[in-house]
Amino acid sequence: MGTPQLPRDPYNIIITGVGGQGNVMASRVLSGMLVNRGLTVTIGETFGASQRGGSVMSHIRVSVQGTWSPQIPKGKADVVVALEPAEAVRVLAAYGHPGVIVLSNTRPVYPVGVITGELNYPSLDEIRTSLEGLSARLWLIDATDAAVRLGNPILANIVMIGALAGLGDLDLTPEDFRAVMEQTLSGDKLDANLKAFASGTDATRA
Repeated sequence: MGTPQLPRDPYNIIITGVGGQGNVMASRVLSGMLVNRGLTVTIGETFGASQRGGSVMSHIRVSVQGTWSPQIPKGKADVVVALEPAEAVRVLAAYGHPGVIVLSNTRPVYPVGVITGELNYPSLDEIRTSLEGLSARLWLIDATDAAVRLGNPILANIVMIGALAGLGDLDLTPEDFRAVMEQTLSGDKLDANLKAFASGTDATRA
């Protein structure tokens, strides 16, 4: 393995979603892959009533040089990985800039206010228009649908990590993913996660 290369240093990644989508697990799997490649990773996590479907956001700062503050400064995210599409818009409003890359799951998770009819949730077309205006490169990925086909919707977080790997900017491979997952999983569960990762990689591979 050669010296790790990054598009920028530090390379700032935000994984965002709502409680119950596996946001924290995704950030730790991704960070484990990056650490195994010899990079220094600093994680900062914020939770907003996550037990009730509130916002969850992980800041992942990747560097060859060393440790950085765990909080990404406003307007300095390089990549936003959204497990929930409206969360992508919300995070970009604070942390985005014209050069940011966005990968977003297409499946919404409706907050209580929408379910009770007190609030409106934007259509996917409206979200797409907003995200296109707020980013340099955008991928909308049917991650939950892919995960359901694999037998478990929670695997959408792994589909999205695979999609990030498929971009090629971080030089992450399926072998990197397997090495991390084999520490805790085996058998059918490991196979399902490997398939979810491959599904995401295929969605964004150039």
